[in-house]
Amino acid sequence: MTATPDLGTRTPRLASPDLLRSVFRRHAAGVAVITARGDAGPVGFTATSLTSVSAEPPLLSFGISTGASSWPAISATDHIGVHILGEHQQDLAATFARSGADRFGAPTAWRTGPEGVPVLDGVLAWLVCRIVGRVPAGDHRIVLAEVVLGDPTGPGRPLLYHQGHFNGLRD
Repeated sequence: MTATPDLGTRTPRLASPDLLRSVFRRHAAGVAVITARGDAGPVGFTATSLTSVSAEPPLLSFGISTGASSWPAISATDHIGVHILGEHQQDLAATFARSGADRFGAPTAWRTGPEGVPVLDGVLAWLVCRIVGRVPAGDHRIVLAEVVLGDPTGPGRPLLYHQGHFNGLRD
């Protein structure tokens, strides 16, 4: 006989976009900004879906909606920048998450890095990666990218996203 979990007064909900969002709001995730060079200038967006995929070769992945303003550039470029944000960069994370924001205008500090990728200043770590695949996944694409070079030496503590808010890491 299989035991049934005691759900108390809670009632499970059927699968839906709202259920998925609600569950993942409870999952604390590191915050990254993905950047690329686009035809009309630099593009970028805040991502909490960044994942290490493989050490040999060094691969990572992230998800992006095909409806995102950055998708046309990400779909066409060969290289992207990946930036791990520090807890001091909540405003930067919010800027890159906000639709219609001037993401690369002041006060965002950045420079053109290797392979023409926009590299943000003051981050905990950054990578330049070569895109090796774009996998369809519902209304998103999972982008697979191979690390080309980077810098892991920025000072500070990581920024986290939890329950719809950016937070610092608590001891």
